[in-house]
Amino acid sequence: MRTSQLDRKTKLFILLGSFFLTNAIVAEFIGSKIFSMELSFGFNQVDWSFFGVEHLSFDMTCGVILWPFVFILTDIINEYFGKDGVKRLSYIAAGMITYAFIVVFLAIQSVPAPWWIGSGIENGVNNMQFAYNKVFGQGLWIIIGSLVAFLFGQFVDVYVFHWIKKASGDRFLWLRSTGSTLVSQFIDSFIVLFIAFKIGSNWSFEKVLAIGLMNYIFKFIVAILLTPLLYLLHKRIDIYLGKDKAEQMIRQSDNQYED
Repeated sequence: MRTSQLDRKTKLFILLGSFFLTNAIVAEFIGSKIFSMELSFGFNQVDWSFFGVEHLSFDMTCGVILWPFVFILTDIINEYFGKDGVKRLSYIAAGMITYAFIVVFLAIQSVPAPWWIGSGIENGVNNMQFAYNKVFGQGLWIIIGSLVAFLFGQFVDVYVFHWIKKASGDRFLWLRSTGSTLVSQFIDSFIVLFIAFKIGSNWSFEKVLAIGLMNYIFKFIVAILLTPLLYLLHKRIDIYLGKDKAEQMIRQSDNQYED
């Protein structure tokens, strides 16, 4: 079918789904870098303590930059396409992330060309193969933890979104979207750390809770700051679909929870 023959509903789903999948996959691979949020914005690093763990600051994986956008897209997709649309894309994303990790694993295992190993010396990289492995290679428990946290967080987001909407009606878009995002990211923050580092690296519960809380504080702030973006997307989609079509799709998505 030619693109010009697709209706606006289908085009919208393809566009939202493309951004959703891209953000989810990219977030996994940029997560190998740890960045300082405070230093990135020119602030002094905080020095907090939680659960007996001292000297905590906002040093986080770069993946947390994109996950709030993933959950916002989840809420937009849920609003117009319901739980079926979110579940379909979540399963596809999990499958594509798994596929991507398998491909990267095979790339790491491939035998490097001898001349390539030392090709980065002039740029300060003595062993390109070692650097490649460190950047792209992630432990099995981290991969498992990330996938489980992603799927669980998505499904929690879907049902909390509907529960708030059922209680408040069509009003308060910010409440159902931001509220569901804050709940789902709270769960996501701790599941991934528990599986990846408590089970995978024998971290203490206190360290898991402390690091998870720092990650969640960052996600909480970002989710609040992104609320205007949610309204902007909602408004642009309503204009694109037309008021009647948008309302029809929202009613249909709500009906999925009654089945």
